[in-house]
Amino acid sequence: MSHQKQRKTPRHGRKKQPLPMILLLAGGILLIIGMFFAFRKPSPSKAAIIVSGAPSLKVNQEKVDLGNVELGKTVEVKFTITNVGDKTLRFSKTPYVEVVEGC
Repeated sequence: MSHQKQRKTPRHGRKKQPLPMILLLAGGILLIIGMFFAFRKPSPSKAAIIVSGAPSLKVNQEKVDLGNVELGKTVEVKFTITNVGDKTLRFSKTPYVEVVEGC
């Protein structure tokens, strides 16, 4: 019997699957997508359309009662104005707020 020495030749056609690299890349992509949704600014919610064919303003409170305020003291009031019309609201002049002193 003749013994032939078998040589092991490397198989060049077959490569190792880079599974850890693929998992790392997929995890990085998911992290970036998650950060995008976590840090984006919320879009302003649209108000329900009440007026058709024109812009129309709606204020969340019509009156503000500050009670007795000492002379020279500064007070702050916040309110929300919303366009409830189906057309774009454009100001032709600078808007202003009129303060009325009541009883």
